[in-house]
Amino acid sequence: MTPPRLAFYAPMKAPTHPTPSGDRAMARSLMALLQEGGAEVLLASDLRLHENLGDRDQQALLQQRAARDVGRLIEEMPAVDLWVSYHNYYKAPDLIGPAVAAARDIPYVQIESTRASKRLTGPWSDFARAAHAAADQAAVIFYLTEQDRATLERDRPADQQLVHLRPFLPRADLPAASAQDGPMLAAGMMRPGDKLASYALIAETLRHLDTCGQTGWQLEIAGDGPARALVEALMAPFGARVRLLGALDEAAMEQAYLRAGLFLWPGVNEAYGMVYLEAQAHGLPVVAQDRPGLRDVLLPGHSSAVDDGAEALARAAQRLLTSAPERAEIGRRARDHIATHHLRPAARETVWSALRPLLERSG
Repeated sequence: MTPPRLAFYAPMKAPTHPTPSGDRAMARSLMALLQEGGAEVLLASDLRLHENLGDRDQQALLQQRAARDVGRLIEEMPAVDLWVSYHNYYKAPDLIGPAVAAARDIPYVQIESTRASKRLTGPWSDFARAAHAAADQAAVIFYLTEQDRATLERDRPADQQLVHLRPFLPRADLPAASAQDGPMLAAGMMRPGDKLASYALIAETLRHLDTCGQTGWQLEIAGDGPARALVEALMAPFGARVRLLGALDEAAMEQAYLRAGLFLWPGVNEAYGMVYLEAQAHGLPVVAQDRPGLRDVLLPGHSSAVDDGAEALARAAQRLLTSAPERAEIGRRARDHIATHHLRPAARETVWSALRPLLERSG
């Protein structure tokens, strides 16, 4: 039997993009997941359609480039049985997949798609309408968070299927567990906006730890980026107790998890955050805020309210720093949570249980 051939596209960031990020990692994981299901996967385009500033001229230019790719793919792309696009939203709409899938008369599927009705007016209005139109065409949309599900369900065409795909690690089993006797660990890109806001919250949390007499703590930070100088300034008052590790490759990040005692990352406006899955897989208790995207990946019941601010984060960190039994118990439960819900085998079954019927009908 000939294996199905799938076209794959990620308008936000291609899996071949040179800059590491959660989006690139997820795109690569999804391609591997589709291949593991027995499909031949073709990267249809590496055109990046992300426009972050609300610049209508830049958006128009990207629309022209996408139209050229559409024409090329309709004429030149080998025969495929189904099109899969990852991460369609108002700043990076899928301007390619719907048109090519319609012209080739093949099913069109999205993984992680969001609808933002408030963006249908304003500087991203054209892109937002395109993202909505692309979502309308999808036979199946795999949603990763309950927050996304709510808006997708609100505007769902009658014949569209919504499937919950939990964020997952690209591995079949758990990594080694941390001994939980090392420093706290934080990890995140150092860039302005939400990431820098999380770093600012961490600095405030550390000040509260000092105020309440918890002076023996240490923190390692994995990450780099254009806001590194600002992060360094935030952490400067704590001297040698904060160690900036820079950007780490996979092996070095693994070692950072293994030597850590807990994972500290507030998660300001995080969609979900792969670092939370990785930290919990290593058995690290997580100190974070109770935010919508994080609820889909964190062990329930251990996050602090956003309105309680850094003081609540500091109380949670202090409790864990001073109680090895509590660290061990939460870490064990976190590993069980990841093993049950967030590893590759469960994700593969979820994806293929929805794709097989589409392929059978289109075949």
